[in-house]
Amino acid sequence: MSSTPNQVMFAYTFLNQPAALSNRSAKDIPAILSIEASFTITMNDDIYLESSLSILEFYKSLYRWKEKITETSVPEFHYYSVEFDANGKGAIISMIPFSNRGRIKSIWGEHDRYNVFPLDMLVSSLLDLEQKLKSDIETYFNVQLDKFIHHIPYTLLEE
Repeated sequence: MSSTPNQVMFAYTFLNQPAALSNRSAKDIPAILSIEASFTITMNDDIYLESSLSILEFYKSLYRWKEKITETSVPEFHYYSVEFDANGKGAIISMIPFSNRGRIKSIWGEHDRYNVFPLDMLVSSLLDLEQKLKSDIETYFNVQLDKFIHHIPYTLLEE
């Protein structure tokens, strides 16, 4: 199998049973934060990050980032967790744009890597991830995320 340059892949598996979340728990912050997924970022066929994440919290970070994108501007994406104090170490997962390129980085990354990718590819990948996560969360847990979105904790810090 040959390696495809400029490839970033995101994969996740929910760790909770489907009954762990219902529309009745839309305002239940501990229940929301307890929903986790095993999350993997693979770059150019190398696993960069493999960790469990509070998947609804991560989803909300993607959702809020998507709202800030304009035709002329792509902001940085940062995912912080209310359950993890980074102590100035940085975001758990970030996408840093510069010019027409960008990079994915994590304070929990397997190895320090400086992978630079075309910005349009990274943006497209993250937007696809946001849509797929929404669909998969709603299907797996049989919930409507619109009922949850305002109650999911969200941490916004500037790096």
